[in-house]
Amino acid sequence: MSAPNKRRDTDFYKLLMSDFIVETIDDSTNQFNVVFHGPKESPYEGGVWKIQVKLPDSYPYKRPSIKFLNKILHPNIDESSGAVCMNVINETWNSAFDLANVFETFLPLLLLYPNPSDPFNVDAAVQMLRDKEQYEKRVKEYCEQYAKRENILGPPVEGRNTSEDSDGKATSSDDETAEP
Repeated sequence: MSAPNKRRDTDFYKLLMSDFIVETIDDSTNQFNVVFHGPKESPYEGGVWKIQVKLPDSYPYKRPSIKFLNKILHPNIDESSGAVCMNVINETWNSAFDLANVFETFLPLLLLYPNPSDPFNVDAAVQMLRDKEQYEKRVKEYCEQYAKRENILGPPVEGRNTSEDSDGKATSSDDETAEP
């Protein structure tokens, strides 16, 4: 196995073993979906998105392709394609970064601190600059309409309580306590 393939597989399995829900496509480590929760204390809190990840054969030397599969309103995310416009992924990516960086740091920061001066979605950027309160209200409406937990994960399983921890990752705990 070549070094890029070993690194790709290592990063994939590291993400798979984290608290994120990862769905493989055709049992491939080159293309998969990750369930991502909006960060707390943001208008995206409570939203759940399925994010498609495509890794090039030369990953980590070439950047991953990241896109939102369900709609999101954000100045730096194309509303129709879900493509992400983010300097750290698109322009300054380097092999020291890994997939955990993308989901634990880069995407939460993007949602917490949109950059309306470098928009992918001009309408969202203009609204954010002109009337931030109205923009945040619209973001919450999008979350309610397009990023509901049930639409991405299905209904909660009886006997299980699924919620978000402080990092926006899915966590589960049994409602019943096992007896020794």
